[in-house]
Amino acid sequence: MTHIRPWRYHELMRILVDIEGLPWDKAWTITVNTCAYTNHTVLPEALERWPTHLLERLLPRHLEIMYYINHRFLEEVSKKFPGDSDRMRRMSIVEEDGEKKINMAYLCIIGSHAVNGVAAIHSNIIKTDTFRDFYEMYPDRFQNKTNGITPRRWLLLCNPGLSDIIADKIGEDWVTDLYQLQQLKQFADDEQFLRNIMKVKQENKMRLATYIQQEYNVTVNSSSIFDIHVKRIHEYKRQLLNILHVITMYNRIKKNPSIQLVPRTVMIGGKAAPGYHMAKLIIKLVNNVANVINNDPIVGDRLKVVFLENYRVSLAEKIIPAADLSEQISTAGTEASGTGNMKFMLNGALTIGTLDGANVEMTEEMGDENIFIFGMKVDEVEETKRSGYNAQQYYESNSDLHQILDQINNGYFSPEDANLFKDIYNSLVYTDRFMLLKDYEDYIKCQDRVSEAFKNPLEWAKMCVHNIASSGKFSSDRTIKEYARQIWGVEPNEIKLPAPHEGLDSFQDTDKKDEKK
Repeated sequence: MTHIRPWRYHELMRILVDIEGLPWDKAWTITVNTCAYTNHTVLPEALERWPTHLLERLLPRHLEIMYYINHRFLEEVSKKFPGDSDRMRRMSIVEEDGEKKINMAYLCIIGSHAVNGVAAIHSNIIKTDTFRDFYEMYPDRFQNKTNGITPRRWLLLCNPGLSDIIADKIGEDWVTDLYQLQQLKQFADDEQFLRNIMKVKQENKMRLATYIQQEYNVTVNSSSIFDIHVKRIHEYKRQLLNILHVITMYNRIKKNPSIQLVPRTVMIGGKAAPGYHMAKLIIKLVNNVANVINNDPIVGDRLKVVFLENYRVSLAEKIIPAADLSEQISTAGTEASGTGNMKFMLNGALTIGTLDGANVEMTEEMGDENIFIFGMKVDEVEETKRSGYNAQQYYESNSDLHQILDQINNGYFSPEDANLFKDIYNSLVYTDRFMLLKDYEDYIKCQDRVSEAFKNPLEWAKMCVHNIASSGKFSSDRTIKEYARQIWGVEPNEIKLPAPHEGLDSFQDTDKKDEKK
């Protein structure tokens, strides 16, 4: 039961000790061998902490078990690091600064035989930063399992046109062995193959353009860059940075209506937590900016913005095959892995992103020349935090950025309520926790490189082929095998499937027997 939920540790202990009557040590050995912990975030606010007063009222026996787990664990810490009382305070699952709480992530680590992150950079961060004390306590428990996606859904099913031209070149073994896509690299200079890739992409874009027209009543230019940012709405994923670029392009057009820009259709979609005020405000800003830009005759079809409502798998199956550009622009060190980035890569979209999450490994697989990387690296983010980050200096020193933030603040995109987006302005200019303003200038320059590259269709298509051909590592088949072998110690069994007609006959026979019963 990997990706264990934190309450299952003490519930299993309660069953084994209270109901089954096992001695504590035996029950604890069974629990640790049964459980493994997959961490999916390093954001402090997302690592659960449960108030003890709530547990005492609702689950008093479970709280007793947690306290005893902690007591036994701290004895173990004391033996390994004698005299280090500060370490014991840091590692206690019972936090007593302010309201007394149980740190559930710590409980997960203590009660598991394996702990993993979901991308190499993420797994390194939890070892060197987030859970450093626990890594020093249990170094053998920590490992990495980079996320994966299923090629059956995210290429074979959702992009049959691309699947067919791949199969024509290398056969169909890639469906169950995604590393076979590496063979496509030999065709990266084959002009006919590149034109076939371009043709399929254009067909997918035209289908998506028709869908957008029908669903949102927005006419988009299917020859424009389809620039897509779909993921959960969160400040660290920096949809706001994308909007700053959108407004930058809009202001360029308004300043010089005859400017020659590579046309772009920006699509942003994703769900937000119901109580997340800033996420809801970001969604509102995207829609308001879209309303201004999409109805400005000076802009025309050079720039369109669409907020994709109710983002879901069935919609992703339409969006991802049509994407030219995938936005993966989280602040370095905040994104655990991502899987959307892999889906876009597999379908021949190019990525603009930071060296965060699985972007790092994607870059290693495809090469720096086939991805658009910008912004601070993790160590630069940490150094900026240590030295003291001043967002206002970037606001004051960059005239484009200054204009954009003033437009947001002064009601340019919300004439019905000039104060509507003041919280966004204040969060960026006075706090900017995720350092959008520091990365803004490099992001804009990188987006300009994207536009320049898009002017050369064959070179762009060549980069797309290298993306597709480098996707093998990011199959969920590989991920699942690693979990099975390296965490659970199991090997796959060979299953001999019956011939189709034999299988059908056996099912029919079973149905007949059931009917007789």
